[in-house]
Amino acid sequence: MTQRAFNFSAGPAVLPEPVLEQAQRELLVLPGARASVMEISHRSGTFKEIIAAAEANLRTLLAIPDNYSVLFLQGGARQQFSMVPMNLLTPDCPSADYILTGAWGRHALKEAHKCGAMRTAWDGSEGNFSTLPPADALDLAADAAYVHYTSNETIQGVQFPEEPATGDVPLVCDASSDFLHRPLDISRYGLIYACAQKNIGPAGVTVVVIRNDLLERSCETLPSSLNYQAQAKAGSLLNTAPTFAIYIVRLVTEWLLHEMGGLDKMYALNQAQAEQLYQVIDRSAGFYEAHAEPTCRSLMNVVFRLPNDELTAQFISEAAQHHLTALAGHRSVGGIRASIYNAMPAAGVTALADFMADFRNKHAN
Repeated sequence: MTQRAFNFSAGPAVLPEPVLEQAQRELLVLPGARASVMEISHRSGTFKEIIAAAEANLRTLLAIPDNYSVLFLQGGARQQFSMVPMNLLTPDCPSADYILTGAWGRHALKEAHKCGAMRTAWDGSEGNFSTLPPADALDLAADAAYVHYTSNETIQGVQFPEEPATGDVPLVCDASSDFLHRPLDISRYGLIYACAQKNIGPAGVTVVVIRNDLLERSCETLPSSLNYQAQAKAGSLLNTAPTFAIYIVRLVTEWLLHEMGGLDKMYALNQAQAEQLYQVIDRSAGFYEAHAEPTCRSLMNVVFRLPNDELTAQFISEAAQHHLTALAGHRSVGGIRASIYNAMPAAGVTALADFMADFRNKHAN
């Protein structure tokens, strides 16, 4: 079958069709290069223009101040789980605070413990990671090297609507699954990182935005590839960059700027599409049950359950017959997960909402 389905995968995830079409047109010969983008040197003038354009687009979309560096690295968010403490812990500040609102925050803390004695500022595991901490519930240390949180937990479908307040302590964010879904005040962050394959490109590249004064914390004894300062000095070209992935990031950011009209409009669309699905859930009289509490429901990953496993399996099977794919929840929690990142067409969300309503009408007692 060659028909494109509505792909609700949590990642690698749906990409904008105009981006895929442009990449298809340029795959054999990139205009001006006389070769594929996958064949040109990462140190060529052509690729340097590509990576510079990708950075410029990100700076425009997020209004990134001049005192921040933009890096294009490899290794995904999991490598950042290690790089963050390796680079930001200091002899004077040998520990950091972690806010745990889901599985990925827990993974980040586990890796950070290998670099020092980290602290847990809040842990939502007792509530099965269905909510966020009240502002007065955070146990933050004034001498922490940084405070780390995950802005959107893909597995549990829990998302911060705004950044936690950390005072003078640098805020570090894993934004892998909601990067570029809304405008951000970058000045509130010390460092923000995002693997591309959720919302901004294919797997293989990770975007890091870091305040320049924090680059000075990178110790010279760190391996160069794991050293933020070394990577910044090399312009993200310390080694062979993931050229094709960065090329797609450039195309996606151009799509956001010129076709979607910027992040304010993208955010409004994301809110409307998520609300369309949550309304079906809330009006189902308990047939569908959202995992996250209403105040912190994710706009990117709509996670919900059906009354039993048999209906869940039937839901997934019948949805696929309607060209609605990759809806199974994460293996650790089960249920249904509809990932509706920036590139999910409105028609896909409407088709899923209609299917959900119809399925409920057929199977509710």
